[in-house]
Amino acid sequence: MAVFGVLGDIHGNREGLVAALDALEANGARRIVCVGDVVGYNADPDECVALVRRRCALTIAGNHDLIGLGRLDFRRCSNKAQYSLRRTRRALARESREWLASLPARHEPERGVVLVHGGVRDVQQYMVTPGIIRDNAALLSEDFPGARLCLFGHSHEQKIYAVHGDEVREVAAQGLVQLDRNAISFVNPGSVDASRKRGDKLAECAIVDTSAWTVKFLCVRYDAAATEAKAAAFGYRISPLIERLYSLQRRLARLSRSS
Repeated sequence: MAVFGVLGDIHGNREGLVAALDALEANGARRIVCVGDVVGYNADPDECVALVRRRCALTIAGNHDLIGLGRLDFRRCSNKAQYSLRRTRRALARESREWLASLPARHEPERGVVLVHGGVRDVQQYMVTPGIIRDNAALLSEDFPGARLCLFGHSHEQKIYAVHGDEVREVAAQGLVQLDRNAISFVNPGSVDASRKRGDKLAECAIVDTSAWTVKFLCVRYDAAATEAKAAAFGYRISPLIERLYSLQRRLARLSRSS
């Protein structure tokens, strides 16, 4: 594919998705791939499905997509995620469900480049420590021999990890970065949805050039206030009372399992 855009963790955020797609195309990305979580957290799941279907060449399933379909349960979700995903399950149109159900768990868009959402074999695994990255590099080599670049999401942070044998090195993920051709690189383009972030609300994405072996990180502003207002108005935000109830239910479930 040579030069292509990559984004993920959209979570039903239409405003962030439009901003990210426009930024990628303005920076020369003629093909765009998505590493999953098209739905969840926010109030425009069907609109985001339609946009991704129209403007992304390839998309894989994220854990929120699978939970929204009922293919995964809520056990590894936060209270906020569980509450919004229950709303997503009720809101998704049939056409959106059918498309999400067709998405692959992983994909190799070109030789040596692999798309996953969480871990290589666990869609809900957060790849955030050197040990986890090291283990996933081994799994990547088993499942995709010769792969040198793994694009992933789920952790909502722009990251680069370079793996040389047992050594894992984190590389600053800012601007244009030259990847190490002798390493296995794990790259997270960041999250389109910034509702979980405490700082500036920016839609994150990246452009990968497999000829130059570079990645360029982008952060663009979007109308976060509109996204948040819709999420609150349409029942995607958990109240303090319901969150306490969810926490109590979790504690009771753990006690039941341990007894």
